[in-house]
Amino acid sequence: MGFSAADAVIPACAVIGIAFALWQWFLVAKVKVSAYAPAGNGVHGRPVFRTEDEDGEDARMGGGGGGESDDEEDGGDGPAAVARCAEVQNAISVGANSFLFTQYKYLAAFTVIFAVVIFLFLGSVHRFSTASQPCQYTKGKTCKPALANAVFTTIAFLLGAVTSVVSGFLGMRIATFANARTTLEARRGIGAAFATAFRSGAVMGFLLSSLGLLVLYVAIKLFGLYYHDDWEGLYESITGYGLGGSSMALFGRVGGGIYTKAADVGADLVGKVERNIPEDDPRNPAVIADNVGDNVGDIAGMGSDLFGSYAESTCAALFVASISSFGADHDFAAVCYPLLISSAGLVVCLVTTLFATDFFKVKTVRGVAPALKLQLVISTALMTVAALVVTFAALPAKFTMFDFGEQKQVKNWHVFFCVAIGLWAGLAIGFITEYFTSNAYSPVRDVADSCRTGAATNVIFGLALGYKSVIVPVLAIAVSIYVSFTLASIYGIAIAALGMLSTVATGLAIDAYGPISDNAGGIAEMAGMSRRIRQRTDALDAAGNTTAAIGKGFAIGSAALVSLALFGAFVSRAGVTVINVLSPKVFAGMLAGGMLPYWFSAMTMKSVGSAALKMVEEVRRQFSTIPGLMEGRATPDYASCVRISTDASLREMMPPGALVLLAPLVVGTFFGVHALAGLLAGALVSGVQVAISASNSGGAWDNAKKYIEAGASEHAKSLGPKGSEAHKAAVIGDTIGDPLKDTSGPSLNILIKLMAVESLVFAPFFAAHGGLIIN
Repeated sequence: MGFSAADAVIPACAVIGIAFALWQWFLVAKVKVSAYAPAGNGVHGRPVFRTEDEDGEDARMGGGGGGESDDEEDGGDGPAAVARCAEVQNAISVGANSFLFTQYKYLAAFTVIFAVVIFLFLGSVHRFSTASQPCQYTKGKTCKPALANAVFTTIAFLLGAVTSVVSGFLGMRIATFANARTTLEARRGIGAAFATAFRSGAVMGFLLSSLGLLVLYVAIKLFGLYYHDDWEGLYESITGYGLGGSSMALFGRVGGGIYTKAADVGADLVGKVERNIPEDDPRNPAVIADNVGDNVGDIAGMGSDLFGSYAESTCAALFVASISSFGADHDFAAVCYPLLISSAGLVVCLVTTLFATDFFKVKTVRGVAPALKLQLVISTALMTVAALVVTFAALPAKFTMFDFGEQKQVKNWHVFFCVAIGLWAGLAIGFITEYFTSNAYSPVRDVADSCRTGAATNVIFGLALGYKSVIVPVLAIAVSIYVSFTLASIYGIAIAALGMLSTVATGLAIDAYGPISDNAGGIAEMAGMSRRIRQRTDALDAAGNTTAAIGKGFAIGSAALVSLALFGAFVSRAGVTVINVLSPKVFAGMLAGGMLPYWFSAMTMKSVGSAALKMVEEVRRQFSTIPGLMEGRATPDYASCVRISTDASLREMMPPGALVLLAPLVVGTFFGVHALAGLLAGALVSGVQVAISASNSGGAWDNAKKYIEAGASEHAKSLGPKGSEAHKAAVIGDTIGDPLKDTSGPSLNILIKLMAVESLVFAPFFAAHGGLIIN
């Protein structure tokens, strides 16, 4: 594949991905939620709403009226309930928009300040000189001045930050656009509701993946107009793109996680345990804040998170390729092999999506979960074939890769195996996560059974499950690292990470499907729709819970590989050839790094606990002081609960973010690159295992509660029904697990990635001026 071919393929695939996302949006938008208030119409003064089915036939949604689908029910799904659907959707959308815009004001200030820090640190490497410098890796050549690298790295940082924020915001808008539509489509059947929710997730997945690829490609081409044949400087400056994306992801995950879990804990403890009312009951004052949290945490935060992983793995691979024979030979197709893999991944994911929405449509409740899992299998299998084609088309048969000061001979099929092992290791991690978090298997059922004797035994069993669930994923990651490093050195690890993320469009579609379905169920409950509709949305939500856990496992596994690839790139850029763990500086750094995930988790969990405490007190206050609230004759003050979550998340997201961003700067500046290398290694080893354990314990507690609530087996019925002592114990376990699986756990994978990419970006400064106290 030549220069012109790569230049055609990459943007073309990105444009195809964006076009496909817009097509899916158009299909979702055919389900109309529109309001009008003609004289004399409406229910108790409310406007009447209508929907339009996929064939474009307008169907007035009344109780027993003509023109309804055969699948519709009378009574609970009439105009009043449908009007309430739109009202709740609007309240959720307004709440999510309000929170994100407020959060983005804080992030804008941070971005400007940190951009200045990047420029000052990197510009001072050669005292802001505008003179060209000898190239570090290509002997006998001169490269652009450090000041230029400072400017372009800062620009790349800003580009990554903006792209990450846009990705998260688009995801939130799509989710709030689709949630009520999924509820209304459930009136036509489980298949229509599934297609709406999954297509909405696909919009997010393809927009984010395509946008990330296109912006990165355009940045490389524009930066190249200045750098010309200085590919070392070009791809070193591009690493700022990954730093920008991951910085925004950290605040999005932490802030969104605190928001959603404060509301969730408050709603569950008072609503379910104390007042014995259903989940998403409109009498619960925290219910709107809870549903808003699904969008700002699980959608916007997750979108920024996976964008960060994609950007960082690509930047690490590009940087290592640029200082190898690819860069020396100026072989653009070979250097941009990571972008070509991502381009092929978009096409593969497009075909895979059609399997769920067009080729094999879901027709029964039992078909929902297999359809989602089949997406993972099909995308992995197809991507393996696509990677083989791209590898032999883009890479020369033999080449050399930078190997910590040496040159390693590599063949193109070595690189293919690195992609493949990353792909299949990701699938293995996903399925082992499902085994430990799905109530279809014995681990979660054992946790549910432990609720017979109260919350204490439930917590003990859940913690044990989380610790045990670490074993297989860590072994899979270890095997991936060993094989890929043996085949292609640090470049192999970066490519394995990229392989795991090459099907990110499908992974994001499945992940986003879960919160959309959860919101759809909440809207159905709050709108007072019929039991049959809620059963369908519950079935969608149940499948989404498991796939969400799979997505978290996938994100953590990819974060481990991405972090190690970035670590290798940092060590290379800092000029370090050997990391001696017996060195006091390195070992002390490792101990400190191993401690950071615990410190970070303590901060985020306490933040959730503090916010939840205020939420519980507010919900209790409203139940005790608002006459008729429990009887459904009064409306709760939803806004006060939304305000509590918003204020808490914005206030509490700063300290954990400061810890992650300042740790590498402080250690690198005052203790040098060897101590910083130890810090990164310790954080990686510790953080991956804490993250897996936390996410899986929380997921198991959540699904143990849902197993009891569903009562789908004789064993589950013996533990229920809702409101039983076993169910209350399960709710307490789920409440404990909420900050673990949705705040601390997912945020930890950003911690290990962000520290590594920040170290890579600031490596020139640390190498030149680091070690002010211990050099």
